[in-house]
Amino acid sequence: MGARPLRALAALAAAAVWVAACAPARETATVSLRLRGEPRGASVTVDDIPVGSLEIVASRGVALPRGVHYVTVVAPGYLPFDRRVVAEDAPVLLDVKLVPIPD
Repeated sequence: MGARPLRALAALAAAAVWVAACAPARETATVSLRLRGEPRGASVTVDDIPVGSLEIVASRGVALPRGVHYVTVVAPGYLPFDRRVVAEDAPVLLDVKLVPIPD
């Protein structure tokens, strides 16, 4: 292979890299998860990953990738709150009602 074909191949490869770099970035579609409820200091996990207190998630929300997720809210002295949610187009809104552990 001569120098000319190699230069042409290198120019073509450089152009392909430039086009790929200039293309718009693919957005990862997310859906907002919003919770409201008591106690505000309860801990929230999504898919077994801690995301903060109920107060923080209520005020700021959590961006979920589209699909099925498992939300758990726990607080000392209360039974856990577990929900399976499907994140599609609209925001996911959950009213959290933690039930006190009976004496």
